[in-house]
This record gives sequence, C-alpha cells and structure tokens, in this order.
Amino acid sequence: MKKGAKQTVYAFIDSQNLNLGVQASGWKLDFRKFRQYLRQKYGVEEAYLFIGLVNTQSMLYANLQKMGYLLIFKPTLELPDKTVKGNVDAELVLHAMIQYKNYDKAIIVSGDGDFHCLIEYLEGKGKLLKVLAPNKHFSGLIRRFYPYIVRVDRLRSSLEYKKTRTGGRPKS
Repeated sequence: MKKGAKQTVYAFIDSQNLNLGVQASGWKLDFRKFRQYLRQKYGVEEAYLFIGLVNTQSMLYANLQKMGYLLIFKPTLELPDKTVKGNVDAELVLHAMIQYKNYDKAIIVSGDGDFHCLIEYLEGKGKLLKVLAPNKHFSGLIRRFYPYIVRVDRLRSSLEYKKTRTGGRPKS
C-alpha cells in the first residue's frame, strides 16, 4: 500500500461475546453508537456482525442492518434449559478469510480465545489493527496481543445505551 493512501478496515464482531461481556460489566451497549465509534475511530468500512438466528428477532436484525452492520447468521439451538446457543466462531474466522483480500486491516471484536489462531495469523501478515475485548476477562490465549487490545468496558461513557424519558431510543 502506498504511503498516505487510505487503508480499508473491516471489523468482525462476535455479537454474543460482545453483548454478554458488556452486560457482565453492568451496562448495555448501544449498537448504533458502537458502529459510529468503529467508523470514526478506526475508519471501519464494513462491520460484519456474527449473530445467532432467532425467528422472533427480525426487528432487531432490521435495526442492526439500518445501523450499518452486515449480519452473518448462525442457526441456533434451544437447549433443555431454554437458553439459545448459536456459536459463531467458525463463521467469523471463515468470513475474515473470505474477505481477506478486500481489507488492509482487520479489527476482531471478541475476548474469546478461540480466535487466537486468526489473530495470530492476521498479526503475522500485518493485517491486525485491533482486538476489541468486551471487558477485562478476555481469554489468556489472546493476552500476548495486549498492544492491540482495546477494552470496550473502558468506553462505557460514550457507548452505553441510555433510554430517553419517553422510553424510545435516544437521537444519535
């Protein structure tokens, strides 16, 4: 890439890891603000959001798409305890590699150690920009990439979802 040329940056987001990790820190992420943050801070052109497909969530999916996310769905399973499981790890790695030639730098949004091999590969190829971990409890397998890690919980003041008095979404 020529010096001074604009880099193409893609984000690959493990939605469940991000969402549950932020909630474990005691707050709720505003996905609209998060997409704006990715665009403004890192110049993210394409934000792939990997998410479990649940038939009753079509409105959520439509809203996320309007916010600028490209949704990649994983079929889900309802477990005996009624929790829904949709592990997106393989899809995220696969799409990061399918899109490999289309981006100069990648941001991996997850604290899951299952992405160690992808993060290591991207770093080795000079294509890793950042790893956004939801909180301080990210996997020990990715700790060696500490210079790349940004903790989302430290961005709470600017990324927290806040209801308005009328109960609707705040204006962004």
